[in-house]
Parts: sequence; C-alpha cells; structure tokens
Amino acid sequence: MNAPQTHPSMPLARRLALVKPSATLAVTAATAMLRQQGKDVVDFGTGEPDFDTPEHIKAAAVAAMAAGQTKYTPVGGTAALKQAIVTKLARDNQLTYGSDEVIASCGGKHSLATAFLALFQEGDEVIVPAPFWVSYADMLVLAGAKPIIVPTDERGGFRLTPAALEAAIGPRVRAVILNSPSNPVGAAYDADELGALSDVIAHRGLLVISDDVYERLTYGGFVQRHILALRPELRPQALVVSSLSKSYAMTGWRLGYTAGPKHVIAAMATLQGQQTSNPCSITQAAAVAALTGPQECIGQMLAEFARRRVYVLERLAALPEVTCVPPRGAFYVFPNLRAYLGRTVGGYELRSASDLAAYLIAEYNLAVVAGEDFGAPTHIRISYATSMGELEKGMDRLARALRTIAS
Repeated sequence: MNAPQTHPSMPLARRLALVKPSATLAVTAATAMLRQQGKDVVDFGTGEPDFDTPEHIKAAAVAAMAAGQTKYTPVGGTAALKQAIVTKLARDNQLTYGSDEVIASCGGKHSLATAFLALFQEGDEVIVPAPFWVSYADMLVLAGAKPIIVPTDERGGFRLTPAALEAAIGPRVRAVILNSPSNPVGAAYDADELGALSDVIAHRGLLVISDDVYERLTYGGFVQRHILALRPELRPQALVVSSLSKSYAMTGWRLGYTAGPKHVIAAMATLQGQQTSNPCSITQAAAVAALTGPQECIGQMLAEFARRRVYVLERLAALPEVTCVPPRGAFYVFPNLRAYLGRTVGGYELRSASDLAAYLIAEYNLAVVAGEDFGAPTHIRISYATSMGELEKGMDRLARALRTIAS
C-alpha cells in the first residue's frame, strides 16, 4: 500500500514559511467576526482614524469619476499627483524633489515593500529599532534582507541612540529605518536627536529610510523636523516614504508615495509596473485634493486625538504597576504590563502579552494588539483612534481585567 500523501497537490512556496500574518490585521479580523456574532467588542486594535475622509477630498473623487478619469495612468502616478507630492514635500518638510524623483503606490505598505525589493538582496542587513511596526521585518525578509532588531527602552522614550546605532552596524548592514513618530509607541525624534543619528549615518555610509506616515500627528507643540532638512547631504542615500492614510483618514483609499534618488524611483516603477501597475486613478485625484487643498482637517482630527490621548494616559496612570511612555505622536499608547504576566487566571496562563490579549478579548470583549510582533513581548498596543465613549468603556474593561488578574 502506498504511503498517504503528506503534501497538498498545490504546495506553497518556501518563502511563505518566512513570514507571519499581520498581527494588527488579525486583530481587526477577529473583532469583525465577534461583532458578527453579536458581541459588544471594544476595538483598541485598529490603526486607522475613526473620522470620515474630509468632504473636499471625497468631492474630488466624485468629480474625477464624472470626468471619466477611470483609465490607466502612468505607473508612478499622474503628473498632477506627482506635482502635488513635490509641493507637499517642499511646503511641509522643506525638501526639494523633482517629479521624476517621486512615485505613488497603493498605500504606504506597498511603497515600503517595493522600496525594499529595489534596494536589498540576499545577505543585506537592515537596522530596525524596536518596538517597530509589525510589517518591517517580514517585508525585509521577503526582499532577501535580514532585519537587525535594535532594542530601545522606556527610559529613553523608545528612541534609538547614536551609540546603539553605531554598535549595531556590522559589515553587512546597509540601511536603517527611522519611523518618527512611530508605530506602536508614538516615539518621535527632535532635531538634536536626528542630528546625532545623522552623524552616524553619514560617517558609516548607511542608507536611511524615513517612514513619515504619522509626521502630521504630533502633540504638545512638538513639530517633527525632517532628517533630510537638517542634513541635506544625506539626500543621495535616503528614501522618504509616506501615505495619506493617517493624516487624511484615507486608509481604504490606498495611496502612498516615495521620494528619493531618480534611479531608485525608476527601479521601483519597473517593479510596480509588473505588480500592480498604477494606483487607483480615482484615489489619485482625491490625493491631489488632499495634498494641495485645505489642511485644516488635519488640525481638527489632531485636536480630538490629543483629547483622547490625555484621557487614556490618565487612565493608565491610575492602574497599579502599569508604566507607559507618553507618545509624542501617532494615535497609540504602548503600556508595559509586565507585572500582570506569569500568572494564571480563570484557566488562562498569562505567560506573554499574546496570552493577555487572548484573555482580554475572550473574557472582556476588549481587542488589543500584543507586543510580541512589535518586538516588545511585555507590552500591548492600544489605539485611541476611536470615540471617547468606546475609550471609556474599554479602559473600564481593562481596569477590571487587571484587578481580576492581580487578585
């Protein structure tokens, strides 16, 4: 008798064993499933503004459809969108680029993935400060590169230091990723900190990928300066990556962009031409309106985020043995719940943040993202991009859960 078949008839590529599903998208999917079952789930996992896209942006999309702008565009974006990106970079970041030095893609994630494919190959190493956005490491691995995870700590506000950067640079290290303000902790670098990091980057000849997706969402008067505005000589070895998802509440529209050396942008266009072709033509028209139209909508969202930030930080400060670095930007807090791990409650063994997150959603209908995939296994990420009513309800549930664990 033949041995039973041990492999499916359509086996998957080996590269799939190297990557994990997105932890943040998994929480979103789990929340949606529980809500379909009629559960009253408070979602602290979603990384998107709860505001609608501003009206003038939606109106531009409607006008584009009415005008028949529903055909293919150039791979890297229309001339109007490229000029809007160039204008935005000059206005907000004091960076000068030409239209042939920018490319529009299907979201910031697509921008980064294509950049990694264009820049890195087998054996290359890229420094990723931790905690880090969950997709960096997996996208680097798919590009053949190895992420070099460099821990940061709460005492330093989760910001990479020049000494830590210098110590992590080995013979195969080609680049460093800087995400400021960052996901998941909202850490942001001031001008002096960026200047000190740029000294190391320049001296060691590193590439720098500046992920600016949260740059407009900062608090307490903090203004995010750009590393290239402070150190223009780094421009030939830098990529600037951003998107419209967070600042303009356009997560579903899928529009990101990259600025950098002409030959890198051309290489990304070649790759994109064989992957997705152009971003959605209607989204591109909306993006022009977002980047060049009234900017007051950002301030209005930011004011509400700031109010929620204060509330969540106050609630966390009242929880015994919970520490949390106040975020300078973005719309997340990243509390350390180390004191509640290593315990057993109601049949749940809370060995890690993932165990704690599973307990919270199963017993309290509270969805958070565990810190493991961010490189911080004793933390959870809480998004305050939700209504004050949901924040109050969710923080009440978290407080009850921690009291039960501690009792």
